Amino acid sequence: MAEALVLGGGGVAGIAWMTGLLAGLADAGQDVTGADVIVGTSAGSTVGAQLGSRLSLEELYARQAEPERQTAEIPADVDLESFGAQLFALLESASSLPDMRRAVGRFALDAETVSESERRAVIESRLPSHEWPARTLRFVAVDAETGEPRVFDSSSGVSLVDAVAASCAVPGIWPPATVHGRRYIDGGIRSNENADYAAGATQVLVIAPLGTTQLFPSEKPLAKAIEELRAAGAGVAMIEPDEASRTAIGANPLDPSTRTPAAEAGRAQGRRLKIEWSSPV
Repeated sequence: MAEALVLGGGGVAGIAWMTGLLAGLADAGQDVTGADVIVGTSAGSTVGAQLGSRLSLEELYARQAEPERQTAEIPADVDLESFGAQLFALLESASSLPDMRRAVGRFALDAETVSESERRAVIESRLPSHEWPARTLRFVAVDAETGEPRVFDSSSGVSLVDAVAASCAVPGIWPPATVHGRRYIDGGIRSNENADYAAGATQVLVIAPLGTTQLFPSEKPLAKAIEELRAAGAGVAMIEPDEASRTAIGANPLDPSTRTPAAEAGRAQGRRLKIEWSSPV
C-alpha cells in the first residue's frame, strides 16, 4: 500500500500548525510521517523537507513551539483577504488559468521585496538538512514567466533549498526564486495543496492549513483533486484547522509570532483527532 501525505500552504503559522498537528497525531498513536510520498506546497514543502531530515518529530516540534529554538524569519504584514483581492484585480483580463498565473508572475517579478539572498538564507535556516532524503518528496512551484507548474524532486537536479525556496515564493511578498536561470513563484498559485500530485497512492492524507479556501482558481481545486483520487481507488482523509487552531494561526499566517500558539494548537488538535478515511468510490 502506497501512502501519501499532502501538506498545503499556510505561511510560517501553517508550518508550525502542521508540525504540531503531526506531533499530536503521533501522540495519539496515529503517526503518519512515514508516508511513502510527501507532496508539499509552500509551507508544506518546508514541513516535508523537515520530515526528511534526521531530526525526530519531537525535535521538529520544539523548533516551532519554543521561542529560543525558532529560526529567524523576516516579518511580513499581510492580510489574506486583502492580499487575495489585490491579486484578483490583476486577473480580470486573464483568458485562461495559465494566463492568470503569468499575470501573477509578472506582478511578482515587478514587486519590491527583500533580496533573493536574504530570503534564501531564511529557507536554509529552516531546514535541518540541505540534502534530499531517500524518501519521495514532491514540491510544487510555478514558473513566473510561463505560468506552468513545476514539481521538484530529488531527480530534478535542483538543491533541496532551491526547491523549497521556489515553492515558498509568495508573489509580492517574497522574491521569485531563481533555479537554473528560471524564476519561480509559490506553488499555491496553482493550488493550495496540489493534491492531484499524490495520484497513484492508495491512501492519501491531506493537511490543509487554509482549510477549503482556495486563493486562486485552479484546474485542480482540492475538492476535485480528492474526488479524482477517490475515483482512482484511493482512500482519502483531510484535516483542516479547528476553531482553536484558526484563532492561533490568525489573519496573518506570515507573522512569525504565530508559531508558538499555532504549534501548540495543532498538537492539541492532533491529540483529539481520529483520522477518518473515506472509502474509494
